[in-house]
Amino acid sequence: MSQSVAEESELVRRVARGDQEAFLELYERYAARVHALTLRILGDSMLAEEATQDTFLKLWSRARQYVAARGSFLTWLLTIARHTALDRLRLEGRRPLLSCEDDPEETWNSLPDEQTASDEARWRSLYFAVRALPEEQRQVIELAYYGGLSQSQIAEVLGWPLGTVKTRLRAAMQTLRAQWLPQKDENPKGAL
Repeated sequence: MSQSVAEESELVRRVARGDQEAFLELYERYAARVHALTLRILGDSMLAEEATQDTFLKLWSRARQYVAARGSFLTWLLTIARHTALDRLRLEGRRPLLSCEDDPEETWNSLPDEQTASDEARWRSLYFAVRALPEEQRQVIELAYYGGLSQSQIAEVLGWPLGTVKTRLRAAMQTLRAQWLPQKDENPKGAL
């Protein structure tokens, strides 16, 4: 374990014990990154600031849940931020049309009335195809298409090399094309 990772883990342990100085240290280190992610998802600086504050409140109350062996602290924190921002979108009534975290029945019911039965069937098919992807591939799809992040931003959020993100995104798209497009032969090429 590198010195910075060990130091970070120690700060998180101190936050779990209620150490405000350790909390402030983590806030100073990561608030800008959390805010950048929430702003990218929400598109509104006031909402992003609220989501950033909510993220750090969750850090304060959930620090004991962090397990260093599962991944970096930054990845864990940005995952909390991403979920917080998506929750904020739902509260504001401005949510993505389809998110892998949504209840499919709720999503289908929220589609405009002019959506046809075949459109609904296609959305269901896509929803389940994305849900069936391996976790790493699903993460990059969610961050890219639902979170609106670039490949470089995804690499930063997940703590992966850019090449890994590109490979997993390409593999996910190939899997989705193979599973989903054959069912949609009425759509033009490049629809997905």
